[in-house]
Amino acid sequence: QVQLVESGGGVVQAGGSLRLSCEASGVFFTFNTMGWYRQAPGKQRELVAAITRGGTTNYADSVKGRGTISRDNAKNMMYLQMNSLKPEDTAVYYCNADFYGNNYWGQGTQVTVSS
Repeated sequence: QVQLVESGGGVVQAGGSLRLSCEASGVFFTFNTMGWYRQAPGKQRELVAAITRGGTTNYADSVKGRGTISRDNAKNMMYLQMNSLKPEDTAVYYCNADFYGNNYWGQGTQVTVSS
């Protein structure tokens, strides 16, 4: 059974940095596109960044220049480095992975940015 587990969330002051990790288990293949999503209270879940199997990346305008997504296919790991964090980055961050239409989600990790 495929499971995605996020880690690295926490409370950080505005201007600080965090590195989120997503570890996949029960996987015997390489995911196609993987991504980070976030959901703030009262808001819809939104894409933060995505990365293809080959390493092509895509970022939401709100995090361009502040976020870096990466993955290690051999370790079934994905990362999101977030710098210059803002209070509006506060949300639950979710890991997502796709394999030919089979879509997987992690349970989420809370990121809180204090002003």
